[in-house]
Amino acid sequence: MLPKFHIEITRQALHELFSAAALDGIVAANIYQDRIAGQIGHEEFHFDNNAFEKSYAYIEEQRVITISSLESDDVSSAWAAFGRLTHTAQDFYAHSNYIDLWLSCQPDGAMPTTWEVDPVDLDLLDIRALRSGRIYLPLEALSFVKLLKPLVMPLLPRDSHAWMNLDSPEQGPNFTFAFQAAVKRTKLEFEKTTIGLTSDLVAAFMDL
Repeated sequence: MLPKFHIEITRQALHELFSAAALDGIVAANIYQDRIAGQIGHEEFHFDNNAFEKSYAYIEEQRVITISSLESDDVSSAWAAFGRLTHTAQDFYAHSNYIDLWLSCQPDGAMPTTWEVDPVDLDLLDIRALRSGRIYLPLEALSFVKLLKPLVMPLLPRDSHAWMNLDSPEQGPNFTFAFQAAVKRTKLEFEKTTIGLTSDLVAAFMDL
């Protein structure tokens, strides 16, 4: 997703849990993943190129760093690792066809509200139909240039990131489902990260 939506998702999900300073640290690390150096050669940061296992492993690696940093009384490093973790988890919904698959499974073709979206439907997380957008350079990069996009898009395969992404509302109505799924997933990642921690470590993490 575009950085401004990562910021909005993260703040909406976590503002009641963390202090302002802690949330600022988490948000800063989250959007830092979208720097140029984080875009090239780091498909695991963004669930690109069908790198599901690598991205799941990256999330768990950052969770371990979050917990170990808290145990070492290094809360700023914990916030940074959790920010990186949440960025990747949020991108799952914007960079894969999970939302399309979830909507297609609704009974009788019903259109649910965005609030009903299930971010972790186990029947969809491990099926062959689940895929994420591929990065086709250099055309993919040119698709981000507004004046060139109409010329470049017809040249890109339909499984490209440019066609598949739900990074902004401009990509269609499914963006709102991806946004809400990312909010829910961010809350779930907080719960998963803190479930085994002592109350003192959780309080330190939340900066309370």
